[in-house]
Amino acid sequence: MLLRQCGEALAAADSSVIHEAQAAAPEDWTHYPHGEVYDSRHHTQYFFHRHPRISRSRSEGPPEFGHFHLFLRGEGMPPGATPLVFPDAAVANAPLPRQSAPLKRGSRDELCHLAGVAIDEAGRPTRLFTTNRWVTGETWYRAEDVIRMLDRFAPAGNLPLLDAWLGALVCLFTPEIAVLHRRRDKTIADWRWRRPSDPFEDCRLEITSSCDIDLEARLAAIIDPVPAAPRRPVPDLPRMAEGWGV
Repeated sequence: MLLRQCGEALAAADSSVIHEAQAAAPEDWTHYPHGEVYDSRHHTQYFFHRHPRISRSRSEGPPEFGHFHLFLRGEGMPPGATPLVFPDAAVANAPLPRQSAPLKRGSRDELCHLAGVAIDEAGRPTRLFTTNRWVTGETWYRAEDVIRMLDRFAPAGNLPLLDAWLGALVCLFTPEIAVLHRRRDKTIADWRWRRPSDPFEDCRLEITSSCDIDLEARLAAIIDPVPAAPRRPVPDLPRMAEGWGV
């Protein structure tokens, strides 16, 4: 199991995914590592950052030290992936808030936010989430298109241990991320139905879906699965003719 191997390698080096991202004492909103990580072969991109302490304290779920944002750029997208355009809202050229938009990499502008991964102070992943478009300035793709992109997140930058850890994490939790993107689409649709504003640019809607995760429990379930309950013996059934006077 690659994730287990990465965890053991980090522990042996007295490191964590936070240290690997060069963010042991990060400044709020700053992207780590500096310059972010971009893989020009797979066109994946990611960075780590954290929000101010007051915003972290207001968040639900386990305490959060910071989080990774994971992206796929246009050159790496599967054939047929098409941006979603609402008749009353432009999808491209969204405002790009400095704190959450990635640097421009590659030759195309299309950008898909695959997932956010919340990390606690020990470097353990605690939550997966999706965001509204204004948060990352992404191009909006339907959930089913995003789901097809997940297996393309195989970063190979200059941080091999962190690259492998994040790629394996997405692979392990692909079912959860798929559900999150379907929930994200429903959240946007419901918001658009109830409010006259452009849902993609409404700052009242930031997190569009979220779920807590337990990496150690998932790995334990894979390595040492719960044995199936013994099957009860099936009694012999009478022939169809028996009991009918035949």
